[in-house]
Amino acid sequence: MNSREDLLKHLENNTGVLKNPEIKKAFEKIDRADFIKEEYRIEAYEDYPLPIGHGQTISQPTTVVFMLELLNPQRGDKILDVGSGSGWTTALLSQIVGPGGEVFGVEIVPELIDFGRTNLAKYNFKKSHIINVIEEIGLRKHAPYKRILVSASFEGEIPKELLEQLDIGGIMVAPVLNSIFRVKKLSNGKLEKKEYPGFSFVPFVNQENNKTIKQPR
Repeated sequence: MNSREDLLKHLENNTGVLKNPEIKKAFEKIDRADFIKEEYRIEAYEDYPLPIGHGQTISQPTTVVFMLELLNPQRGDKILDVGSGSGWTTALLSQIVGPGGEVFGVEIVPELIDFGRTNLAKYNFKKSHIINVIEEIGLRKHAPYKRILVSASFEGEIPKELLEQLDIGGIMVAPVLNSIFRVKKLSNGKLEKKEYPGFSFVPFVNQENNKTIKQPR
């Protein structure tokens, strides 16, 4: 595929995952090519992940759309983007929530912090941030969040520390092993979970010791 238009047609007509008009508008406004290493720029509109360095990737567009559709972000939402990487999902979310919302991207790899911030700066979002988080999972300082998106896979359960940062009525979308989970926090504080198997992600890394997190299953 040679253009954003080609990619959008593919996501709408071939994969069928792109349905939400606000997500479509975000894909029209935010160019994936702005978040890709120069050597892979020719592949910017292909529907597969691409390396961004340090063992990380910018995710496959179909997977990103699928996760955003599950997340269902709304204008004005405060959102946590865990594993912001290239900054692409942070930018897409920022476009969706609009000037009344706020997006916090968190990342462990210092070089990716710089990469993500440089990419995000190509768009004039006033309330979007990419933060280097070292000693925690998520970002408690600005919790709770109406939406939480996680772009790396936990090896067991989603950490309680992260679930506690989700607002009542809020939605989290996070990979566990080879499945994507949609988690909604109900009014009584209980969690409603739904699993969507058949995906592949880079592993989630512990911000404190730079090792893959292994939660009890």
